[in-house]
Order: sequence, then C-alpha cells, then structure tokens
Amino acid sequence: MSNNVNNNEGYDPDIITLCDDDGKEYTFEVIDAIETDEARYLAMLPVYDDPKKMLDESGELVIVKVAEENGEEFFTEIEDDDEYETIADAFVDRLENFFEIDNK
Repeated sequence: MSNNVNNNEGYDPDIITLCDDDGKEYTFEVIDAIETDEARYLAMLPVYDDPKKMLDESGELVIVKVAEENGEEFFTEIEDDDEYETIADAFVDRLENFFEIDNK
C-alpha cells in the first residue's frame, strides 16, 4: 500500500493507492473519515486516469475500516453487515449535508 497526494491549485485531495492480493493497484480519493469509539473508517471514490471511465463509474462509495497491527495502519473490509450499514448510513448523511444533495 502506498499513499500518494496530488497538488492542484486550491485543491489537495487525499489520494490512496491500494494493492489487492494479486498485486493489482487501485487508486481512490478519500472524501470523508469517521472515527467511533471502536474504529476509524474511510469513505473513498475510485480515481481514474481516463475521464471516460469515471463517467461510466456508478459513483458508489468504497468504505473501509482502518486497523492497526504492530504500529502499522492497514485497511480492511467491514465484515459485519450491521456495522457496515451503520457506517454507510453515517457517511451518506454527512455527505448529503456537506454537498447539499437532494434525494427526490
């Protein structure tokens, strides 16, 4: 896992590149983070080099849990369905308020 940050005028996104078990890299922009008493979570959107791929993207959030082992942070899937739903709902509420999204 590597963490890259791009610098654009007035906009400094938090870009993370993750590798899967097969070594394939995926790039995400962290758009929000939530910390609870139990854990920290990140909401991310995929980043694409090709703008056409971004237009085809569903816009679905990728949500991961931040874990720590031996002082090293890593990202894991949220295994518990109830935990995932609770965190996903919290991110959606926060992002709807921040971006003034109207679900009509």
